[in-house]
Amino acid sequence: MLSKNRIKYIKSLSIKKNRYEEKCFVAEGSKTVEDLLSSFVCRAMYGTERYIGIRPDCFELITPAELKSISNLETPQDVLALFEMPENICDSMDVSGKLSLALENIQDAGNLGTIIRVADWFGIENIMCSIGTVDVYNCKTVQATMGALARVNVYYCDLKTCLMKLSSEMPIYATSLDGADIYAAELSKNGVVVMGNEGNGISYELKQICNSKLLIPNYPKGRKTSESLNVGIATAVICAEFRRPR
Repeated sequence: MLSKNRIKYIKSLSIKKNRYEEKCFVAEGSKTVEDLLSSFVCRAMYGTERYIGIRPDCFELITPAELKSISNLETPQDVLALFEMPENICDSMDVSGKLSLALENIQDAGNLGTIIRVADWFGIENIMCSIGTVDVYNCKTVQATMGALARVNVYYCDLKTCLMKLSSEMPIYATSLDGADIYAAELSKNGVVVMGNEGNGISYELKQICNSKLLIPNYPKGRKTSESLNVGIATAVICAEFRRPR
């Protein structure tokens, strides 16, 4: 049986300050939890009788009512686990010969989760995030990744400094309305693709560091259409084009 203090502790991890003090985050659902078990240290796992615990050393059987009391979901998914946050240090990031993503001030937790899931699908292992980007260990972000967080490294850094270090070594692509048509552009197998804030795009400061600009054109050209694509969808289109055999 879960104590009141334990329930209070688990619920407190929905607040960013508490997560970073405890270096611990929450994941829910069998797919997400089981994927994360391969890459993160599990501190505790709670599940109902409908879930067969695959880690008996940290598994605790609880009732559906107890699960509901600690879940961040409207409909709890039979298992919830607490994982330790890794020490992801940007200086240790290996981007040589690889395609990576950089995110500037992404605000929506769902968008960040979608981008991580897209990166996982297209074999992108590293994502650099500006300090102003939403926390990757936010409960909504973790859920939106559907376990992809187990295979994609997410780093928070001074994005300007990181990109300036890399700009002399590889292409840094900005997504921009004045960029080259991505379907006609010559794309490299390595480099960094920068995606901007949902409302403001990429800042002028970061654009000056980028040495290439890309545009996803609407179809047909000149037709009145939506002002822009959702950043998660735009990331998927761009990653797909980079991975398309040429």
